[in-house]
Amino acid sequence: MAMIYVVEDDENIRQLVATALQAFGYQVKAFEDAGSGLAALKEAMPDLMLFDLMLPDMDGVEAVRQIRTEAAFADLPIMILTAKNSELDKVTGLDAGADDYLTKPFGILELKARVQALLRRTSRSRKPSVLTGQDLEVNCDTRDVLKNGEKIELTFKEFELLKLLMENSERVMTRSELLNLVWGIDFEGETRTLDMHIRTLRQKLGDDADNPRYIHTVRGVGYRFCS
Repeated sequence: MAMIYVVEDDENIRQLVATALQAFGYQVKAFEDAGSGLAALKEAMPDLMLFDLMLPDMDGVEAVRQIRTEAAFADLPIMILTAKNSELDKVTGLDAGADDYLTKPFGILELKARVQALLRRTSRSRKPSVLTGQDLEVNCDTRDVLKNGEKIELTFKEFELLKLLMENSERVMTRSELLNLVWGIDFEGETRTLDMHIRTLRQKLGDDADNPRYIHTVRGVGYRFCS
């Protein structure tokens, strides 16, 4: 069952959309501002996000731009819902990274059709992906991490780091690469944040920093996953 996040400040519309989507068989989480929606996205990625364009703390276009700066969310389907219907508004939303644009007022059946189309398009392009290395198994679709069949709970950033390192197994990934791909920044001064996340990731994997099995430090360069 697909999970959909709805970010809409108008309570009546928010409840209407959420109720309709639930009636169509989707799981729904609703948020009244962009900040709440973005915070939830950091914890767990949905199958689709619906953004109102005019929000109290940050407009939907800026929120979409922020989402698209992170490689982890590159394939997340996003639809903008708004009362603005000029061609310029539509182009602005799509240029920011939205996949579709639905103008208010809209019919519930049209909303259903647009959502179904976006999810079908995404499911066709998304291939199941399971990464393995030594006794680790990482399911990129369900975001489950198993060690010898036992589940390991990782934060969003820890998961993205492990996935990237395993996808590039045996290649040294530089600190700047990891910072750019996971955090959307390329600034050497932030390497302390990266090193801290690597340290907690190692602890959860049961990896010894002095004699690592999985994540090796290449001094002055970055990190490498050994499969």
